Amino acid sequence: MPQPALLAPPVTRPVIPLVPALIVAAAAGPVYDAGFPDKNVWPLAFVGIGMLLVTFIGRRAGTSLLVGFVGGLSFYLTHIFWATLYLGPVPWLALSVVESLFFAAGALLITLAYRWMPRVWSSPAARLVGVPAVAAALWTAREAVANVWPYGGFAWGRAALSQSESPFAALASWLGLSGLSFVIVLIAAVLVQLLREPGAVRPWSFMLPAVLITAVLAVPMWPTQQVGTTTIAAVQGNGKAGYFDSREPGDLLKAQLTASAPVIGTPIDMMVWPENGTDLDPTRNSSAAVALSLLSQALGGAPIITGTITERHKLYYNTSLLWQNGGVADYYDKVHPVPFGEYVPDRSFWEPLAPDLIGLIQRDYQPGTRDSVMDVNGRIVGISICFDIVDDALVRDTIDRGAQIILAQTNNADFGRTDENEQQLANARLRAIETGRALVNISSVGQSQMIAPDGSTLQEIPAYRPGHMVQAMPLMRGTTPAVLLGGQIELFIALLGLGTLVAAGVFARRPRNR
Repeated sequence: MPQPALLAPPVTRPVIPLVPALIVAAAAGPVYDAGFPDKNVWPLAFVGIGMLLVTFIGRRAGTSLLVGFVGGLSFYLTHIFWATLYLGPVPWLALSVVESLFFAAGALLITLAYRWMPRVWSSPAARLVGVPAVAAALWTAREAVANVWPYGGFAWGRAALSQSESPFAALASWLGLSGLSFVIVLIAAVLVQLLREPGAVRPWSFMLPAVLITAVLAVPMWPTQQVGTTTIAAVQGNGKAGYFDSREPGDLLKAQLTASAPVIGTPIDMMVWPENGTDLDPTRNSSAAVALSLLSQALGGAPIITGTITERHKLYYNTSLLWQNGGVADYYDKVHPVPFGEYVPDRSFWEPLAPDLIGLIQRDYQPGTRDSVMDVNGRIVGISICFDIVDDALVRDTIDRGAQIILAQTNNADFGRTDENEQQLANARLRAIETGRALVNISSVGQSQMIAPDGSTLQEIPAYRPGHMVQAMPLMRGTTPAVLLGGQIELFIALLGLGTLVAAGVFARRPRNR
């Protein structure tokens, strides 16, 4: 007796011919991007992922790489267009191409999963759940590698970051950003698999994704415990903080001092300035030191945490200083300076290829070696400088060291009124949820926000306006599963995908006895 159609493995051939697949992949990039801030139509992230997955199914290796590269390129060219404002089109295109090569490699792995797994595990459950799970794990593995390699990686455009204001965001406290990416891709992959499964498109068939989505949304945010509050003033000076801005020495310091003046007389526990809050290093410039000390005195002795560029032993650091009682009480040097932004790796190799561009980066910032927490009068604050916020391991280390609140200092002036600020803010919001900590995202030009541990916005300053926020922020303790096991969760997902793919490849080549 012939098997029911539902049990027959689907024919492994392309769902879409090559030329239409290339068109769909090219269209999927902007659709996927629209799920991220600032457009922030988060359901479109699922649509974009689904469009890309459909183009991978049934392809040969070469065409899979091609389709994956086109899909990745269309996404990154759209998603990081803001890079053109700072460095021009060549670095934007180069970075997009590099990330698209990773994307193409991930597409090939997913294509192999769609080819091999139905040959080995032909049950409906394996095809409707197992295949999507492996595809999602491989997608997440590709993100994980690109996040850290080469030169520290580029952790931008992760699927999780599209969900910072969606109902799925709470999962970040359980699974971390990689785990959230896995779930997002899994949902999209289940829907794709359901639609392509022979005889599976029936009313009852949609119970599977409905149950999956309902179960995911029913998971509450992991609770952390409040142990007090601290009143923080965060100041956005809106000074000319861009790399190419025309300014005189001290202009950034003056802008921050002017924007801080309205806070004088308000009882606060600390004041926070952004990255590059002062362009004059108070450890080497007496005028800056006096200005910070006078402001601190006017604030009733409240310490000031400000970003600046420090020089020690003829080496430069991107530093956050805790200024208290007329001097530096503590400091943190940025651990991972941005390659080709704050330093040039392998300068002797890259400079001959693009001497004008590489020449713009005249000094290389050194990686810091100090921990990223400060004791501010008994309150343990975690410091994040700009792109520190995208580093999973650094964020987890900050919480492991006892941080009760996170201060995310950044300078977005080089990216103008582009999506970059909103994308970075989305990352900061997910970090608050992931760690169960309140977070102050303070930018030189905005958009700055004070964010509660559940990701909600407490206060904000619009972009390109000077202003300040004063808020009693909760101090939290407790470790979320994402912080405790985030690295292990990411590793497990990656090994699950790669291990299952290898096993399927081995068994798919063995002769089968009927």
